[in-house]
Amino acid sequence: MKIKTAEVSDAWVIHDLMIKAFMEYKDDIPHSSALEETEQSILVALQDGEQSFISYVNNQPVGVVRFQLKEESLYFYRLAVIPEKQGLGIAKKLLQSLEDFAVKKGVTTICCKVRMTVPKNIQLYHSIGYRIFDKEVIQKPNGLHINVVSMMKRLDGEVGRS
Repeated sequence: MKIKTAEVSDAWVIHDLMIKAFMEYKDDIPHSSALEETEQSILVALQDGEQSFISYVNNQPVGVVRFQLKEESLYFYRLAVIPEKQGLGIAKKLLQSLEDFAVKKGVTTICCKVRMTVPKNIQLYHSIGYRIFDKEVIQKPNGLHINVVSMMKRLDGEVGRS
């Protein structure tokens, strides 16, 4: 498996992977806003400084994670692995790549938000050192709401940082 930093021209790959992976949530109420994103919206996000890693197996894209650096933390979202490749450790390798990137940038924490209705994702992050530090209810414009937890992992990359 190879993990590469996405280029702006990879917006279509990111979109394709994300849609394939997030289709399992299409019947959730409310469904994931990932399913409403377009190649164009991803392209604009990449042009505006969003970054992404794409995972490849046998030169075929199988997973993606999108992220942004915010002061002393890295915030990631839309971690997605295509259904037929889930359970093979691809998500954990993408998360390890995020950690390696963060340490090189001198970032001390990695954060994400997870729907409380997806305990397998909370469990995945918890299994590699993430801890819940906040809970909130996100109000959607259509009147629906989503219960989410914010998770964080502190990095030990630099001596003297807590």
